[in-house]
Amino acid sequence: MISILFSAGPLAFIVIFGSLVATIAVHEFAHALAADKLGDPTPRIQGRLTLDPRAHLDLVGTVAMLITWFGWGKPVQFDPYNLKNPRKDAALIGLAGPASNITVAILFSLILRVLPPSLLVWAIMTSVIRLNLVLAIFNLVPIHPLDGGKILIGFLPRDLADEWNAILSQYGMIFLVLLILPFGGTSPISYLISPVLNAFFSILIP
Repeated sequence: MISILFSAGPLAFIVIFGSLVATIAVHEFAHALAADKLGDPTPRIQGRLTLDPRAHLDLVGTVAMLITWFGWGKPVQFDPYNLKNPRKDAALIGLAGPASNITVAILFSLILRVLPPSLLVWAIMTSVIRLNLVLAIFNLVPIHPLDGGKILIGFLPRDLADEWNAILSQYGMIFLVLLILPFGGTSPISYLISPVLNAFFSILIP
């Protein structure tokens, strides 16, 4: 991402990096809010029930964002023993993050359609829409430690969920690394989520 600073200028860099930071903050805040509403005060106690990016950014993940397009925030912790239905509620907490990003993308798409035409506004708004959609769809891939892994485990039948949980806990990170690594110039995850992203882009970006 740092290359944007030299190729497109400081304004473009600030807009894109700021949008990415805000996108991650919304995502993690949504996890924290869902956990809090479902009965677990852990995120509130840890100061995660806020949209302030400083509460959600991970130092290594932020540096990774500056160097590449791939980064991460600080995971929201929750105590399953505080949840009425730990498996299903954990899935809902996992779903809250991607759902919040899709909601933001839809809202910005609606706003973009009523604003006066402006190249700068269009660039900023579409940047926010794209980043939110990418983060949402990427996190819905059903492997550990992504949100999709928690969602999958939460909605599978108990016996099947236990089997998948054991597999994903042991090999999920390996699967994720293999999906991210570029083979022949393009990562497998790109082939996997690009059709979904393009469908969303065609609908939400005028």
